[in-house]
Amino acid sequence: MKTSKFLLSLMLAVIGTSVMAADPWPNRPIRFIVGFGPGGANDLVARAVAEGVSKQLGQPVVVENKPGAGSVVGGDYVAKSAPDGYTFYAGAAGGVVTIPMLRNNMPYKQEDLVPVGMMAVSPSIIVVNSESPIQNFKDLLTKAKNKPGVTFATAGTGSTPHFVAEMLKLFAGGGVYEIVPYKSGSEAVFSVVSKQVEATSEASVVVLPQIEGGKLRPLASTWNKRITRLPNVPTTKELGYPNIFIGHWSGIFAPKGTPPEVIAKMNAAIQAALDTNALKARLIPQGIEPAPGSQADFIKFLTEERKRLQPIVKNANMKDE
Repeated sequence: MKTSKFLLSLMLAVIGTSVMAADPWPNRPIRFIVGFGPGGANDLVARAVAEGVSKQLGQPVVVENKPGAGSVVGGDYVAKSAPDGYTFYAGAAGGVVTIPMLRNNMPYKQEDLVPVGMMAVSPSIIVVNSESPIQNFKDLLTKAKNKPGVTFATAGTGSTPHFVAEMLKLFAGGGVYEIVPYKSGSEAVFSVVSKQVEATSEASVVVLPQIEGGKLRPLASTWNKRITRLPNVPTTKELGYPNIFIGHWSGIFAPKGTPPEVIAKMNAAIQAALDTNALKARLIPQGIEPAPGSQADFIKFLTEERKRLQPIVKNANMKDE
């Protein structure tokens, strides 16, 4: 009798395991881990895309904020999560490209986070105070070549604005740019609005309200396409400086070992979500450009990004503070 009960229990366990294994992904809620606090560009994109992906996959997609160390805390959490397709990193350049170039003690390796797909980009806009005598990008370069040069605010060492400042030095005919680091992009922008510093470069989603409010003057976008919300602002590429190219992008990554079929299905869901009018209407008015693409497209972008930025890190002797 005991043997029969044991065999029955064993058979039920095997059947249960088989049914679970056969259940298609996803069959429960998915998490997007954001390495920054609520309200920033990365968080806004992640929440918008999570809602769209949820509709595509038929399961809730919950966004969790795990800020710290320039988004490395969130990246580390996902890198060490089970590769079961239910935890993803809604990452940006810091956690997967730039910070690893500045640190020797990263808690995870590049290959621990598998690229799934790009979500969107909030292009960098070079701005000055609206009352500044600097009227355009050419004026900025001219002033930088004359003493005392241009004071340029950044969000700290290794931030996207810092890279823009170093790119200006390297690729725009030289000049003096006195880099003034702040703790955040919003503080750097305020320093320009309050005329403490002459110029900065920040994500379009951050500076758009100040531009439309008449407090900042946009000089150029450092992305390769004009922004839908600022169609009259030229790109640095259009102005003859294609090497000044960087943006505040957001993408999805999975822990190493996540099944390829899960990654493919998530990528398809992201692309489908970004192609909807509802998501475009949510992102574009804020100065954020949807950037759908295949996993291969994202991998190629990241490879080129690392190749372009590494020499700038070495030339500027950038190190984590």
